[in-house]
Amino acid sequence: MAQTPPPLPVPDALSEPFWAGAREGQLVIQRCRRCGLYVHLPRPVCRRCQSLDLGHEAVSGRGTVYSWTETHKAFHPFFVDRVPYLVAVVELDEQPGLHLLSNLVRVADVDTRFGMAVTVDFEQLSPELTIPVFAPSDQAAS
Repeated sequence: MAQTPPPLPVPDALSEPFWAGAREGQLVIQRCRRCGLYVHLPRPVCRRCQSLDLGHEAVSGRGTVYSWTETHKAFHPFFVDRVPYLVAVVELDEQPGLHLLSNLVRVADVDTRFGMAVTVDFEQLSPELTIPVFAPSDQAAS
């Protein structure tokens, strides 16, 4: 029996650079060209200076675990064989409060700590979908 494909995002003009970056192995975040604020989730207007001049740029992919949980329920058939898995909020090094919701990989729940240094990696879930995931910095793929 064929495996169920993952749920696919529906990119729009604001989010497509994020997904395109992931396909290329880069973590791309929206940034205001006027005041320099990183903005995630992408928005049409900068929340700090109200500029409409927003672009997208690659970031370092380094951050720390802000929060996490171990998930035991598959909320979509694709995830049935993947539970349990860790879902985390990662605070990216580029800016205090710049958070990204992602998965933690190559680490167990009991070994995860608040403030733990992590680095982005990318997981291809299907030919159409590559997602950023995070691993402890000493275990991240280069």
